[in-house]
Amino acid sequence: MALLITDECINCDVCEPECPNQAIYLGPEIYEIDPTRCTECVGHFDQPQCVQVCPVACIPVNPDHVEDSETLWQKYRRLQAEPTAAVASKPPSA
Repeated sequence: MALLITDECINCDVCEPECPNQAIYLGPEIYEIDPTRCTECVGHFDQPQCVQVCPVACIPVNPDHVEDSETLWQKYRRLQAEPTAAVASKPPSA
C-alpha cells in the first residue's frame, strides 16, 4: 500500500525529509506522495516515518494503491537498486 496525504495537510514540512524513498514532494497546494516510490518505509523502519511525525494525522493508506507486504519489499528492492544502476550506466571519466 502506498500512503496518501489528504487535504488536511498544513504544509508543515516535517514529512518530506523523513521519507527514505524520496516519495514525498510539494504539490501545487499540499505535499503529495508518489505511490511508485512509497513502501510505507518497508526495508527502512517498522512504521511509516511520515505518519509518525505528522502533527495533524493526515496520512492514511491510499485506497487506490493497495499492496501486500511482498509487493512493498519488491518495490523497496527496486528502489535500492536504482542508484547502483544509474552509477553503473555512467560512462567512465576521460
